[in-house]
Amino acid sequence: MSAADSATAIQRNQVDLLDFIDWSGVECLNQSSSHSLSNALKQGYREDEGLNLESDADEQLLIYIPFNQVIKLHSIVVMGSEEDGPKTVKLFANREHMGFSNVSDFPPSDTAVLSPDNLKGKPVVLKYVKFQNVRSLTIFIEDNQSGSEITKVQKIALYGSTVETTDMKGLKKIEDH
Repeated sequence: MSAADSATAIQRNQVDLLDFIDWSGVECLNQSSSHSLSNALKQGYREDEGLNLESDADEQLLIYIPFNQVIKLHSIVVMGSEEDGPKTVKLFANREHMGFSNVSDFPPSDTAVLSPDNLKGKPVVLKYVKFQNVRSLTIFIEDNQSGSEITKVQKIALYGSTVETTDMKGLKKIEDH
């Protein structure tokens, strides 16, 4: 699959939301200390096929990504190998403080079962109505393609647009006369 094929699945007004991630709040539970989330999420690292995010104790990963402004999420790219790449990916919009103990208590905003094409870079188009005013995204990688103990993620990219909002702090109060 060429880069041109994968780009066509992303609409013109959708952008890579990398610049809108609040990096100070990003978390990943069960990541290997030597193969952390930045390998799959950060610009430059995620383009290097030799770098991966890897799970540690078992195959599951729980990723929390806050944004520095409200966004609309259109699609997600999750790349990995056909053997140990992610399989079932559950997405939760605006759901904070989730852990492995309570992730199954909440219905996901959307669920994707990744195909070999998805693992090579074909975007998963989401239920757009569920991702209109997103301040944070939790990604739960439930299992991998082969059922092995370690899940490896080569790249995560989020595509969408920003929500034009009014900065209420920037407005001046008009005095009654």
